[in-house]
Amino acid sequence: MIVKKIREELLKHLPEDLPFKVEPPREEAFGDYATNAALVLAGRLKRPPRELADELAGKLSARADLFSKVEVAGPGFINFFVAPGYWQSVVKEVLSRGEDYGRSELGRGRKVQVEFVSANPTGPLHIGHGRGAAVGDTLARILSFAGYEVVKEYYVNDRGRQMEILGRSVWLRARELSGEKIDFPEDHYRGDYIKDLARKLLAERPNLLTLPEEEAVAIARDFALREILEEIKQDLIDFGVSYDVWYSERGLYERGEVEEALRALSEAGHLYEKEGALWFRASAFGDEKDRVVRRSNGEPTYFASDIAYHREKFLKRGFDLVVDVWGADHHGYVPRLKAVLSALEIDPERLQVLLIQMVNLIEGGKLKSMSTRAGEFVTLRELMDEVGRDAVRFTFLTRKCDAPLEFDVELAKRQSQENPVYYVQYAHARLSSVFRKTEEAGLKLETFGDADYTRLDTPEDFKLFKLLDAFPQVVEDSARSLEPHRLTYFLLDLATAFHDYYTKHRFLSEDEELSRARLALARAVKQVLKTGLNLLGVSAPERM
Repeated sequence: MIVKKIREELLKHLPEDLPFKVEPPREEAFGDYATNAALVLAGRLKRPPRELADELAGKLSARADLFSKVEVAGPGFINFFVAPGYWQSVVKEVLSRGEDYGRSELGRGRKVQVEFVSANPTGPLHIGHGRGAAVGDTLARILSFAGYEVVKEYYVNDRGRQMEILGRSVWLRARELSGEKIDFPEDHYRGDYIKDLARKLLAERPNLLTLPEEEAVAIARDFALREILEEIKQDLIDFGVSYDVWYSERGLYERGEVEEALRALSEAGHLYEKEGALWFRASAFGDEKDRVVRRSNGEPTYFASDIAYHREKFLKRGFDLVVDVWGADHHGYVPRLKAVLSALEIDPERLQVLLIQMVNLIEGGKLKSMSTRAGEFVTLRELMDEVGRDAVRFTFLTRKCDAPLEFDVELAKRQSQENPVYYVQYAHARLSSVFRKTEEAGLKLETFGDADYTRLDTPEDFKLFKLLDAFPQVVEDSARSLEPHRLTYFLLDLATAFHDYYTKHRFLSEDEELSRARLALARAVKQVLKTGLNLLGVSAPERM
């Protein structure tokens, strides 16, 4: 990564803590990269920045293997023109590292938990959950590739009022199926899947309606939980998502974690009673108001469960960083959870929350509305069946997660360059076709590594070199910022550069040395495309 090498060279002559930047200049005429290091250092040393820039440029110019030219511009910016030999050497680096190209030790083995989806098991996963699944799973893959020890977790809300409503919804539908006229409550789950569950439960427990109401509702609740959770698990597996841990909220109570957490807060003086309820002094730690942790009827709130759950993550399981992927409607929940971490003397910055904005489904040019409780929503399974897993995952990752996303069904099915996933996958398939033709021509693939890369000297060659060189930095930046969409953008840029190259240059020609060099470049591009798609959880097809 040339950016890292430039920083390393600068740091030989600068203080370690100097907050300087290395980034592409506004215009290509000013070089490949520029830095403001001299301007920042001048403020610290109280010296003219131009003078410092001249000194630094003189020292860095000695690295002829890295820079063809280093010049000073404006009030003290340093512009770097990277040596062609460095760019050309990137191909060899990619080929030598293969599938590990882009892998790094950024995380240094730090333990990270990524908790995502964690949808209440009260119905099928809808497309909003699917976006959270794509973001969480891809982020976990990227973090692991960047050297973190990652645990993927699903928190199962298997107790509380919503579970009781689920059980009662199934029980009421079972009574309806038995011929009883029911005035179905508005606040209950009304989707057709509830009727299906009721029908299946009656077949399994034909005596259900002869049991006392409380017992029958409990049976319906546990049955529905089991069935829905199995469906959720299968949908996620088919979406390319697997978990290391399925964590039960009910288990928190059974192990006494909730009472232990509340006791710890109480002993620290952070809880108080008012109007028969137990309150956490959240306002003392930056939240807008205090929060109830136990209602006046003695029932703990969902917040109490979350306190215990996050306390256990940090203090008992020892995660260095916890990333929660939540729906955007939970944005008000973030300050209170960070407040309780502060109260527990846990650095709140060790918790990072990604908020997933809604997905607007466009079909036939029209927007589909969604209502989970009314059962009027598009499931993740339906969307996968309609357009395929790859298209769903890739499209969900084409925007920053906290920005709304419009999912155009017709576009996702279209086999054209307008469809982003098709465009990237087609680049990989096109490269595979190049190598099939290479084998037919009798060229030995293993000889490409010692090709003469100086033969690769066109603007299109250098565009690909620079993108290949940037890949490890993109992975690290995605991990550091917790923004997996950066990788999607990169793959689109790489695919665009390759398709442009393909239309302008032949990989096989009578000039064998040039062919070998171009095929080496093609293999490097193919490898990076495949690695990037794998990190997104998207397939890299050999043929399309």
